Amino acid sequence: MSQQQFENFTASSLYCEKCKAAMPVRERLLLVLPDKEIFDYLCTGCGSSVGRREITAGEKLLAEAMAGGPRRAPMSVRLQ
Repeated sequence: MSQQQFENFTASSLYCEKCKAAMPVRERLLLVLPDKEIFDYLCTGCGSSVGRREITAGEKLLAEAMAGGPRRAPMSVRLQ
């Protein structure tokens, strides 16, 4: 099995201290820096932060290249 398939992944559920159970999570962009982006995982039950994920600029470029390039919104939806 190829190791590339495990390079980039996101969590769908994490343990929440407040809920005392593994709960579904949603990912929220927390901070954008020149060399990385930081995402926060929020519990869908109580809204508390249960984890973090960092993506470096190199990882982001590699993921976009593997997916066929950056995804763009249709012309009619783009903001100028």
